[in-house]
Amino acid sequence: MYDADLASYFDTIDHDRLMAQLERRIADRSVLRLIRLWLRCPVVEEDDQGRRRTTHPRQGTPQGGVISPLLANIYLHDFDRAFHGPGGPAQCANARLVRYADDFVVLARYMGPRVVAWLEQMLEQDLRLTVNRTKTRVVQVTGPRQTLDFLGFTLRYFRSTRGRDRRYLAVEPSVRAQARLRAKLRHLTRASAKRSLPDTVAAVATLLRGWKTYFQYGYPRRIFRRLNYYVRVRFRCFLRNRSQRRSRPFRQGESLYAGLHRYGLQYL
Repeated sequence: MYDADLASYFDTIDHDRLMAQLERRIADRSVLRLIRLWLRCPVVEEDDQGRRRTTHPRQGTPQGGVISPLLANIYLHDFDRAFHGPGGPAQCANARLVRYADDFVVLARYMGPRVVAWLEQMLEQDLRLTVNRTKTRVVQVTGPRQTLDFLGFTLRYFRSTRGRDRRYLAVEPSVRAQARLRAKLRHLTRASAKRSLPDTVAAVATLLRGWKTYFQYGYPRRIFRRLNYYVRVRFRCFLRNRSQRRSRPFRQGESLYAGLHRYGLQYL
């Protein structure tokens, strides 16, 4: 498996090649002119001393632009076609390409130097991108202690817990994805928050609902249980710090778990 990482992808997109790809499908010259003006829009930066510097980009897509993700995805369309075309890894090595914008992995039974050389030549020479070789690697997922992080998920092989002499591919939320969720939970339940308990529960419930919808693929129950415990820990700190006097938001004998659930908190 070839786990690729492109260095400063959005900043290194070639304007002429991108416009040539757009001209294949778009015949309206005014639309093409608007996109070109968008790409060449001046960037004004201000330093710590208040001095402004204006640059006119010759490559890359505008950071934060609403059309940037679409243009970045279009730019790699030629890579997709060449990968599955004559002489590409899909035909010569029966490889598979899984791509989401600039994040992609190439899967094959044997990731030989011929396939790796084709990928790096296509990306660097043809598309004029830069492969970050410090982060790009060839991973043998079936090997011991080998993992792959992709789109927030961690893929690894675990030995069966039912006593069988076999392993299965486990897909669960990555460590970085869990850390980002914990950071958001700390922000919502921080001591300086001026929200009421119902509003805080509603905000956390919305966050958890979206997170669960994305990460429910695979085997996430072990991670979900840990994060549910962390949610209760954060709410315990939130209730302890929200007032100097003892707050009694729950019913007599009601546990924290049941009380938060009654307020509308849906756990992972």
